[in-house]
Amino acid sequence: MNAADAHSAPPAAKPSGTVLYAMIAFMVVAWALNFIVGKIALREIPALVLPGLRIALAAILFIPIFLWDRRRTRHHFAWRDLPTLILVSVCGITLNQFFFIAGLYRTSVAHMAVFISITPVLVLLIAAAIGQERITAPKLCGMLVASAGVLSIELSNQGDAGIATPLGDLYAFLGTLSFSIYTVAGKGISSRYGSIPMNTLAYAIGAVTLLPVAWSDRASFHISTLSAAAWWSLIYMVVFGSVFAYLIYYYALVHIPASRVAAFTYAEPVLAAILGFALLGEPVTWILALGGAMVLGGVWIAERA
Repeated sequence: MNAADAHSAPPAAKPSGTVLYAMIAFMVVAWALNFIVGKIALREIPALVLPGLRIALAAILFIPIFLWDRRRTRHHFAWRDLPTLILVSVCGITLNQFFFIAGLYRTSVAHMAVFISITPVLVLLIAAAIGQERITAPKLCGMLVASAGVLSIELSNQGDAGIATPLGDLYAFLGTLSFSIYTVAGKGISSRYGSIPMNTLAYAIGAVTLLPVAWSDRASFHISTLSAAAWWSLIYMVVFGSVFAYLIYYYALVHIPASRVAAFTYAEPVLAAILGFALLGEPVTWILALGGAMVLGGVWIAERA
């Protein structure tokens, strides 16, 4: 951390639209599959252990990437940015990953995905609260439609067979809220420091804060007994769900408005629900489909207005 002003990362050449959107599409698919492999990993890895293990391993992978990047550009974090850097790290990694795993453990893939799809609405609300955006009547209408969709899902107990719980849905919402704060707060600062330094710092802080939580439940975790399926699920969550996906997300934030990047979560709930049904046998009821459609429609209205 440098006491002087930060030495910003040199502006990266803007990629072509085709390349950038292909990267974002890869990110969306990686995160949709992350729900499935997360469910598989949770069959053998305790919910308190998995976030810390995932983030610590991802942090280790980020170190050589950061060292390689530093050979090309010198990065010095400014003390004045420390509060924002900590906020981004805690919200984007620590809280988001803790609530993601806790929610995934207690609710269905489809419910998790629907709650994550309200990210653009929460990004808009947070941005409006700090003066970055203005809430217009059409945007408010879209928010109300999306909220009605979420409410309809929560009021329905049909068809989930105990898979989805209100507590799990609450955790899903809190994870989405923390990720939305991360998106808004990280927009400006990521353009100053670059995707790789920001992610390396965020994952390092995430590992430091989540490992004590994992350590507290170490008695119920025996790494020697993990099956190949659990190991491959963990590897996927680290390499694709963490390292690649977060690098792409921050890279996209440099070149595209935060609300537009968040809007790509439209595809996540649909893809995740289909994968949950096909691979895990989780039910997709008509009320869930209707509520999910209302959420997606409301988010689309709010983002387009």
